[in-house]
Amino acid sequence: MDTYKLLLAEDDELLASLLKFRLQKEGFQVNISSNGKEVKEHLEKEVPDLIISDIMMPYFSGLELVDYVRNELNSKIPIIIISSAGNEENVLKAFDLGANDFISKPVSPAELIMRINRELRKV
Repeated sequence: MDTYKLLLAEDDELLASLLKFRLQKEGFQVNISSNGKEVKEHLEKEVPDLIISDIMMPYFSGLELVDYVRNELNSKIPIIIISSAGNEENVLKAFDLGANDFISKPVSPAELIMRINRELRKV
């Protein structure tokens, strides 16, 4: 079985660590970027199989990340947005920019894993 590479863009260190631990237990390889600048640097070096991104991040929001991946990188990498800013405007904007899925915080690791697997099956 191939190991899928995930990029987790999350500035909350505790949540990032918890999700990384849980996702690694499921067999995923997980890289964490804590801000938009690190995300861009990571994407220049390695293309993940899927990106999980918070909306609110320093330097570069999750919405800007979706726009960057879709329009500047011209990539179809699946992107799942997670956010406590789950108001309708953010959800619609994320989908309009090309996000594949949206999960409101608090994130259930089991639900996130199910949604990741669903997106990876489409690829």
